Amino acid sequence: MRIVALVPGGIGDQILFFPTLDDLKRYYPNAQVDVVVEPRSKAAYRVSKSVNEVLAFDYKDRNSMADWGNLVGSIRDREYDIAIALGQNALVGLLLWLTGIPTRIGYRSKGAVFLTNPVPLRTNQYAASMYHDLLQGLGINSPCPELAINVPKADIDCAIQEQQRLGIKETGYILIHGGSSKLAQTKGLDKIYPVRNWQQIIQDIQQKQPEMPVVVIQGPEDEQFVRSLKQSTPNIKVSSPDDIGKLAAMIAGANLMLCTDSAPMHLSVAVQTYTIALFGPTDPAKLLPRSDKFLAIKSPTGKMADIAPNTVLEKIWGG
Repeated sequence: MRIVALVPGGIGDQILFFPTLDDLKRYYPNAQVDVVVEPRSKAAYRVSKSVNEVLAFDYKDRNSMADWGNLVGSIRDREYDIAIALGQNALVGLLLWLTGIPTRIGYRSKGAVFLTNPVPLRTNQYAASMYHDLLQGLGINSPCPELAINVPKADIDCAIQEQQRLGIKETGYILIHGGSSKLAQTKGLDKIYPVRNWQQIIQDIQQKQPEMPVVVIQGPEDEQFVRSLKQSTPNIKVSSPDDIGKLAAMIAGANLMLCTDSAPMHLSVAVQTYTIALFGPTDPAKLLPRSDKFLAIKSPTGKMADIAPNTVLEKIWGG
């Protein structure tokens, strides 16, 4: 059996879809499961244990009919038995119909006329559970499993070397990810927590627990953020994992993850690291599972900057 899932969205969306993919492999252990994702999201599948092939297609680009036609041809050539569409784009439903795939599953929305097995869209729940509902189209009604990832051994070894380089292997550490995503800003989403607030939080941690190192993750978009932090807190440590596997391994080794609503937050959930996540315009009930290990701090105004550092510190010391 061959199954293809069309999964638009960023790396966070892919990770939230992992439980659905894992259950597909559990119910159909001999199936080949492929995904079609945006180019920026291919990296997520380094830590997936359930996907055979990752195909790239930019759903949000200004695609011509020829581009869509090429995708149809590519999917048709692979002769899939089942297709699962995560989005609600009517054009994607039409595309799946044109591929001739016999079983086509998606949400009951605009493109549902082209589906063979539409399922209800229930948005008022944890996103991973909402995605998992799609398996109802195959008669699978089991509860959504927890997020889980498969970190390559080479990445775990690299993380151990990095911890030794930073001198934190024996002490443990608090990990901070500032989440400076340009994509979120271009969408008009305020997901950036101000540097001055992070500085206040870090200084308080270092005052109360001077023996506990604070490590800040620096991604490609975070240079200015980290540079500003180091001006007032020069003794913080900086780590720059160059792929999602090494990042996940660093998160797994942390005593505590402090982050904004971002893809690393989902990685932290998947590796079961104690997490405090800051939310601005988004709803934590849809993005964090219910657990004492994962605490959400929601801005009272929807603006990330309006979360008081003291509110975060109260969660750290009393949460």
